[in-house]
Amino acid sequence: MRADVQRVTVLGAGSWGTAFAKVLGDAGRDVTMWARREQVAADIRERHANSAYLPDVALPVNITATADPAEALDGAEAVVLAVPSQSLRANLSEWRPLLPADTILVSLAKGVELGTLKRMSEVIAEIVEIPAGEVVVVTGPNLAKEIAAGQPSASVLACADHERAVAIQRASANSYFRPYTNTDVVGCELGGACKNVIALSTGMAAGLGLGTNTMATLITRGLAEMARLGAKLGADPLTFAGLAGVGDLVATCSSPLSRNRTFGERLGRGDTLEQAQAAGGGQVAEGVMSCSSIRALARSLGVDMPITDAMHRVCHEGVDPRQAGAELLGRSQKHEWS
Repeated sequence: MRADVQRVTVLGAGSWGTAFAKVLGDAGRDVTMWARREQVAADIRERHANSAYLPDVALPVNITATADPAEALDGAEAVVLAVPSQSLRANLSEWRPLLPADTILVSLAKGVELGTLKRMSEVIAEIVEIPAGEVVVVTGPNLAKEIAAGQPSASVLACADHERAVAIQRASANSYFRPYTNTDVVGCELGGACKNVIALSTGMAAGLGLGTNTMATLITRGLAEMARLGAKLGADPLTFAGLAGVGDLVATCSSPLSRNRTFGERLGRGDTLEQAQAAGGGQVAEGVMSCSSIRALARSLGVDMPITDAMHRVCHEGVDPRQAGAELLGRSQKHEWS
């Protein structure tokens, strides 16, 4: 492993993958992006833009792109995995033979895999056959459009192997992006996965015409849910008070730039799952799938996560958002911290 990472490959050319590639480029790294569609790759390579996902954002000249994964991975000192959580396994299985030896693997995906109930670093470690503690996880308040616009932002780079996190910290720090390191991978990944589900709930509340008190209640009780799950899995409680916990939660639950919040808002207004997906350009918000996998993980551990359960029932069992809200309010009364 090299402490000074210069050549970085970003596999995935969606909004967040492109924004993080720009972060790396603005930090002076040589970045090669892989895009599934040659049209997107050509746009990045020839026009220094990704019109499909981040229109009006100029990309640094030290970023290039290709639709050939072998070409993209050639000579990479760090590889950033920027594909959705539920497609990570299939994509990485194809890329596995092409990965350079001793490269640092970095995960941008936020979710828990359906079926296996594994966190993204665990999925990566299983496929590549490396210790899970060697994967660097990027999380925190990461609204892609704001970061791509150069607005000041901070993130967390979580890895049990602190030297790997420091290497990516040095490679990504620039004038507007401040990365912190953390060794609590479990807490950071759970925060990143759970906040998408809670953002669905705040979006639904907004779609129902509810106000700030309701939003604050959902955010704070959502934070309690993710902290309970984290505690059961051995996470550091302080993680949930930081960027990977409350920071990411507030940004994702509050901003109209959040896909999960806007998706939930459409559901709250009465759209079906299919209509909300169509309105979002055919993309399903991560929280729609994660609510099911996180719910299953929580149930397997005996952890109470009522908001997550409600989101699963709305998204996958046809329960009306108003009914789900009434059921949450009608739960048995208890001490706040029990």
